[in-house]
Amino acid sequence: MANVVVVGANRGIGLELVRQFQQRGDHVASVCRKSTPALVEISSRVIEGIDITSVDSVATLPARLGDDKIDLLVVAAGILERNGLDGIDFEGVERQLDVNAIGALRVATTLLSKLPKGSKIAFLTSRMGSIADNGSGGYYGYRMSKAALNAGARSLSIDLRPRGVSVTILHPGFVRTDMTGGAGDLSAAESAALLIQRMDALTLATTGDFVHANGQALPW
Repeated sequence: MANVVVVGANRGIGLELVRQFQQRGDHVASVCRKSTPALVEISSRVIEGIDITSVDSVATLPARLGDDKIDLLVVAAGILERNGLDGIDFEGVERQLDVNAIGALRVATTLLSKLPKGSKIAFLTSRMGSIADNGSGGYYGYRMSKAALNAGARSLSIDLRPRGVSVTILHPGFVRTDMTGGAGDLSAAESAALLIQRMDALTLATTGDFVHANGQALPW
């Protein structure tokens, strides 16, 4: 039985992770900017009003989580905007960088005092952040933000290794969610089950790896 914090828990994969962690008996804190009826229905503990783009908002999170240490921190919050070459929306690019990369790192570093030796951090990223794997172009803001997240998470894995804290960088697969418009190869439940397997298997020997939910190593 572990203390799990899921950030970005109100919908999609984050919501399904909350469901599956709780079903197996873990204590889960479901963190989000704005809750949903689906989250309220399944979660025993919802912490809403946390905007990961806001320094002041994230700064309240440690106190709102209470005195318990965190065994597993899952940062699942993210946004996707379709920025093509024609008429790139640079404000949209900035929004995605702020949420997907800077916000994710802000949450993780703010909660470091609650992560003891043996604890884990899991960042949900995308293979669209892989430079080597980019064969189709487009999605400038999303690709850039996820590449930045991957770089930050990799550095964090190196810096936290001496403290005994492991970090994994996980691509959930092509999942049928609102973000993908319902397109995809996996349901949120199927993806979440695979992601939990990767998180359970994470050790200091594999810290900092960029992997698919199915266990496949992904190129940077």
